[in-house]
Amino acid sequence: MTPSQPAEQTSPQPAQAAPRIAIVGAGVSGLVAAGRLQAGAGKVSIFDKGRGVGGRISTRRTEQGSQFDHGAQYFTVRDARFRRVVKNMQADGVVAPWGGRIAKLERGTITPSSENHERFVGVPTMSAVGKWLARDLPIQLGTRIAVADRLAAAWRLTDTGGQPCGDFDWLLVAMPAPQAAELLGESAPAIADACRQVKMDGCWAAMIDFPEPLPLEFDGAFVHDSPLAWVARNSSKPGRPSQRESWVLHAGPEWSEAHLAEPAESVADAMLAEFYRVAEVATQQPSHLAAHRWRFAQAGKPLDEGCLLDAELRVAVCGDWCAGSRVEGAVLSGLAAAERCMAAR
Repeated sequence: MTPSQPAEQTSPQPAQAAPRIAIVGAGVSGLVAAGRLQAGAGKVSIFDKGRGVGGRISTRRTEQGSQFDHGAQYFTVRDARFRRVVKNMQADGVVAPWGGRIAKLERGTITPSSENHERFVGVPTMSAVGKWLARDLPIQLGTRIAVADRLAAAWRLTDTGGQPCGDFDWLLVAMPAPQAAELLGESAPAIADACRQVKMDGCWAAMIDFPEPLPLEFDGAFVHDSPLAWVARNSSKPGRPSQRESWVLHAGPEWSEAHLAEPAESVADAMLAEFYRVAEVATQQPSHLAAHRWRFAQAGKPLDEGCLLDAELRVAVCGDWCAGSRVEGAVLSGLAAAERCMAAR
């Protein structure tokens, strides 16, 4: 009898290295995409030019103790995936329903809003949402990415100071469409051109503290036939300092675009005067008045694609402007970008 032949030995396959993924932009879309990619075994690195995370879901504080949600005012939930995210945030005490009285304000007439959507806000501020999404994520703040070069097998990022920020297998850009187009113009021209087709309008926000409560029977109002588009009693939201009478005013896109280059002080004065006019309340000297310009606040005609992707170049673009210009759209766009990247790699 011949001895049996030993079974053929197979050498173990080397483990595939986790893809290196750069995410430019730490707004809601970028943070959601990063969380999903990291959970899917991606090695993410997030870069943002700002001092904090969350993008337009943000809060401004003053030395006097006031706080203003000067970006996104609230969000609603329609999609089941977003509802799961909101339930998790509620369980962690990060968001709560806002039961504010919402109205329509037109030529001095106040009409209660007929919309019955449940409105949610971050607590104790809107910026709590971004901080919750950013937990456990590697984020490099104060870093503006100026160059994204597509090399033979990687994306190489460089900041505005000329400092290299690393080489990556994938690049995900979570920025307003015009900024994404500028960054990707030479390296991903097809996606950059698609971004250029999306016009994004600016928005001026005024932040006001009044020494006395205003005798208005609403906490938020959509304003018609006025340079203002929205006004809200910020102090009516859960978790805010109730002893203050704090308001946030948003100008409409046409007025904001026409006054983009004006000084913030004059814009704030004009918006306050218009608020007194449309609300028909007696004027009083505010204890705090300031304005902030959001250069790219909202897409006039947002896309309905979820995200933009070039699998061959390994680059994706996401943002609320890809999915309806709402907070929910920002979340869904980030999820879409992450999932399509994972499917393509």
